[in-house]
Amino acid sequence: MVKTAKSKSPVVVIGGGPAGLTAAYELQKISQEHQPLVFEGSDMVGGISRTESKNGYRFDIGGHRFFTKVTEVESMWHEVMGDDFITVPRLSRIFYREKYFDYPLKFFNALTSIGPYEAIRIVLSYAKWRVRPYPEEDSFEQWVINRFGGRLYMHFFRSYTEKVWGIPGREIRADWAAQRIKNLSLIKVIWNAMTGANDTASLIEEFQYPRLGPGMMWEKVRDLVRNDGGEVNMRSEVVGVNRDGTKVTSVDIRKWSEDGKPSEVENVKGDHFVNSMAIRDLIHSFKPAPPQEVVDAANKLSYRDFLIVTLVLDHADPFPDNWIYIHSPKVKVGRIQNFRAWSKEMLPDQNTASIGMEYFCQEGDGLWTMSDEELRDLAGKELETLGLAGEKDVIDAAIIRQPKAYPVYDGIYREALDVIEGWLKTLDNFQTVGRNGLHRYNNQDHSMLSAMYAARNIIQKDRYDIWDVNIERSYHEEMQLKEKTDVVNAVPAE
Repeated sequence: MVKTAKSKSPVVVIGGGPAGLTAAYELQKISQEHQPLVFEGSDMVGGISRTESKNGYRFDIGGHRFFTKVTEVESMWHEVMGDDFITVPRLSRIFYREKYFDYPLKFFNALTSIGPYEAIRIVLSYAKWRVRPYPEEDSFEQWVINRFGGRLYMHFFRSYTEKVWGIPGREIRADWAAQRIKNLSLIKVIWNAMTGANDTASLIEEFQYPRLGPGMMWEKVRDLVRNDGGEVNMRSEVVGVNRDGTKVTSVDIRKWSEDGKPSEVENVKGDHFVNSMAIRDLIHSFKPAPPQEVVDAANKLSYRDFLIVTLVLDHADPFPDNWIYIHSPKVKVGRIQNFRAWSKEMLPDQNTASIGMEYFCQEGDGLWTMSDEELRDLAGKELETLGLAGEKDVIDAAIIRQPKAYPVYDGIYREALDVIEGWLKTLDNFQTVGRNGLHRYNNQDHSMLSAMYAARNIIQKDRYDIWDVNIERSYHEEMQLKEKTDVVNAVPAE
């Protein structure tokens, strides 16, 4: 049984990723009256922002830049990391039609690569769609075409987006586009490419990064929470959330030994609860179950899964980029990371290279069920197909499968999420935060901000409505602490 300090109010935190650990850290920072009890089902903190390792090589589950205009998040990063932050210049490109395009676009590089004839067609297409746009923007495809034109959508949006999500752009909701590509248009792209100007956060030229990868951040937060009297319990899976009417009373925990053996289910009580597990799983964990319409809504939510094959090469970097977006239909890989370009300390041997081949898939599909050896062979062959390195250059590999990496914005998710949100808001002492906890494609800083608000709600008594946080604003102006009477509007996050 987990023991808590008698003088402190226990706050149960479900999940040890960025959102869960931020909630615990924020609670301790602003109050000594609460004890966070964090339960993480795996043996590593950080969630999708963790840093895995093999034979001294460290690698991300996808790259994680540390950039934000949310002052509270920026402050926490520096409080925790101190001198362990490094500044990394951004270099990324798009591989399309056997050519590399600088990203952000540079005028002469783009013109040379795509050719003046096609460039003219792109501009004419843009003019056409500006004059006669889609009257309604229900889908990702409609949203992008209205702002960039049909030709540019065909070249630089359709193939990669459909590789990532596995469904046509017309089946992805427009609010995902508004969230991920906001504050950008063809005119701005051309202006930025010609002048070098850039005020779009997704196109920043440099960023900060923990010298040993993003997991270093969350390992430090874990230690700080523990040192201040909180608990971070690993291999502790929340299998039930118990409630009495509108009040959550406890959670059921199943612990796993290092050799994979489960313990008896343990009941842990709390005064407040903060969740960051996937919202579909959360709804199914409630006892008693929510109303049937809420359960049905949860069943409509879907996720895109992800796996990374990290290849160690027998020579140094085959390319200088942090990452390359692969639009080519010849290969299954969607994005390729060069981990030395993030930090040299990610590699124990500077005469080698560590290359992350990222694949977007569904749990149980052909990619997901490949053996590790088959995935190593596939990644090596695709690296050679792209002309970046030879298959024979691969001397080691590590494979990580990540379920529920991305919440899917399909045609039915929004209505379903509204039903779930409405019911969860009726619970008196329970909040849900983070990417999967809100089923919102948040960046790391946005997930952290939602968790900070949850902690403040516990201490300051319902000061913030997490579901209605104006996250878009955080990339365009300095976040200021709002007075209790202020209204915080909901805008999709980046």
